[in-house]
Amino acid sequence: MIAAAAFVIGFLVIGLTVALVAMRGGPRGAREAMHTQSARGRTSAAGIIAAVAVVFGIGIPAAVLASNTDNNRSAQGGVHLTAAQATGRQLFAANCGTCHTLAAAQTTGRVGPNLDDLRPPAALVLNAIATGRARGRGQMPAQLLVGQDARDVASFIAAAAGH
Repeated sequence: MIAAAAFVIGFLVIGLTVALVAMRGGPRGAREAMHTQSARGRTSAAGIIAAVAVVFGIGIPAAVLASNTDNNRSAQGGVHLTAAQATGRQLFAANCGTCHTLAAAQTTGRVGPNLDDLRPPAALVLNAIATGRARGRGQMPAQLLVGQDARDVASFIAAAAGH
């Protein structure tokens, strides 16, 4: 949102500048007007140009960076993730996303089942991670993740699948 507004404002400033230069009689008229201005007028113009450059070069990028503070804690469908579930999303994308489709992790695997359609509970996911699966076209290895990592992935899938 902020980036789009900055883009539009930038073009408005450029358009306004072109219009003002044209009203001064084009580039030649603008150059002649600069030499007929007082020293204070030239200093003011230089200060305004520098301020615009700082706002566009530093201020807008800083505002965009400051507005991107969701800490990667929300998934598609408006699901708010806990810290463990956000970790589970990263682990899922790295370890499971090549085989499984899950919109919340932005994965489109075609070997394993589509978890958005299946919507498995956490217990089923933990069992599949622990024991593996060998049905259908592929084979899911057992113990792909263990301990807290497996619980984080199971919690993430249970919370986000199908949303």
